[in-house]
Amino acid sequence: MVLQSKDKKEIIEKFKVHERDTGSSSVQIALLTRRINDLTSHFKIHPKDHHSRTGLLKLVGQRRRLLNYLNRKDPGQYRALIQDLGLRK
Repeated sequence: MVLQSKDKKEIIEKFKVHERDTGSSSVQIALLTRRINDLTSHFKIHPKDHHSRTGLLKLVGQRRRLLNYLNRKDPGQYRALIQDLGLRK
């Protein structure tokens, strides 16, 4: 379930805004999306894992707040990010 450091570095490299960026909104949203996708696949195997489902809902809420913030601050970057992550259909 936990992101491996090499996977985390790849995500940071792809979504960073500047050279030493590790915590911008875009990077945080991308990391949360990866964790949410991993947990979603976990629930296909373990449908009665309600404790982890609570954690999933918290992650989704945190990502939603970050997306709202990014949409207010930079709508162009918001649209590009949701396009890259495939969050809207």
